[in-house]
Amino acid sequence: MAGDIELAAKAIIACYARGGKVLLCGNGGSAGDAQHLAGELVGRFLRDRRAVPAIALTTDTSVLTAIGNDYGYDAVFSRQAEAHVSDGDVFIGISTSGNSANVLRAVEVAAERGATTIGLTGNDGGELARVADIALTVPSTSTPRIQEGHIAIGHVLCDLAERVL
Repeated sequence: MAGDIELAAKAIIACYARGGKVLLCGNGGSAGDAQHLAGELVGRFLRDRRAVPAIALTTDTSVLTAIGNDYGYDAVFSRQAEAHVSDGDVFIGISTSGNSANVLRAVEVAAERGATTIGLTGNDGGELARVADIALTVPSTSTPRIQEGHIAIGHVLCDLAERVL
């Protein structure tokens, strides 16, 4: 997995070098992880540096509920990806099972719009490991352990990116 983490960090660094942004999504605890990592990128992780754009698609309740009501919950992230993802961005989908329909749809839309897609998954990676450009899979069936692995991986990605920013 170390090689894939390095690939993911390089994708994030390249994205920022060309003026792109990082977008993240997930459900439940994974939504919290998406918000946490966006905060580390926009704010800072360990070092003072320029702010970089990162958007957690889990934070705007009006947008989430409008899309959920009008298009269904499976579209809450893909509709936002359609609105916000540009060619050259990085899109991080987080799903402990790797099979969350709304995360999968968003990753597919992001890829169609030219983003590099990264999947944070668990167990065998699920469908997300197959559709993402880079899959970072925590080899566990325990949701709490997978989530702990995801935040640790996220922190490594932030640290590696921040060293260059």
